[in-house]
Amino acid sequence: MHQEKQGAQVQPFLDKDTETWSYVVYDKEGGSAAVVDAVLNFDTVSGRTSSKGAEEMVAFIRDKQLTLEWILETHAHADHLSAAPFLREQLGGRIAIGDQICQVQRIFRDVFNLEREFLADGSQFDHLFKDDDTFKVGELEVRVMYSPGHTPADMVWLIGDALFVGDTLFMPDVGSARCDFPGGDARQLYQSARKILSLPEETRMFMCHDYPPKGKRDYQFETSVGIQRRENIHLREGVSEEEFVEIRKKRDACLSMPKLIIPSVQVNIRAGQMPPAESNGTVYLKVPLNQL
Repeated sequence: MHQEKQGAQVQPFLDKDTETWSYVVYDKEGGSAAVVDAVLNFDTVSGRTSSKGAEEMVAFIRDKQLTLEWILETHAHADHLSAAPFLREQLGGRIAIGDQICQVQRIFRDVFNLEREFLADGSQFDHLFKDDDTFKVGELEVRVMYSPGHTPADMVWLIGDALFVGDTLFMPDVGSARCDFPGGDARQLYQSARKILSLPEETRMFMCHDYPPKGKRDYQFETSVGIQRRENIHLREGVSEEEFVEIRKKRDACLSMPKLIIPSVQVNIRAGQMPPAESNGTVYLKVPLNQL
């Protein structure tokens, strides 16, 4: 599945338990790399974590003799725990997210009644990017695009010619992300999608998740801006904002909460760190009753 194309080199990693795609993005062998949306494995029955998936990414980075510069999150995920701290411990690099994470931290600080020491200022991350910021991963130019709607803090990363859209858009036959989480907004998502789809049509687009229509195809991770414009079932050209809002309203009313939303959000608003251990040395995650 390794992509040998001009521009950004992209290696995908699929976590089937959460149907999440993570990526190592790099300029060249022996060069510089970024990781996008890394997954920490979590067993809901036992409460045990595992770095098995992230270890595969570490092995790839070492094999290619890459320097890990950035560990990027498209948003505070509600369906998997982030492996960002593990990657930083193993390989270095800086953990980054969009600066609107503070909105999400404020919302869920109250939902989970977090400890007084928890600050909703984004300081848990090494860096907060703003809309339209630019930076480099080795020889690759990176542009940051604010893309709210699924959550208030979603960001899209354009790394060279490769666009990582998080949960804003899915493969064309799946459509778009839900907008019914706290702080979500279907109108914002529509505007975010239109901004993304205004990029050159040859721009490669990489999914954070894929939910293949049952029995119709295997998991996929890459499409393009042009294909999305023509074929996305929710956001293709010609779909109006009002039509999209109605589509999402009906669709979201039928969706259950992600099975890992409660542990995931508590960890991911902390940049992947666990809550502080209690007096017995054990770390606990809270379950707020009748809140989500």
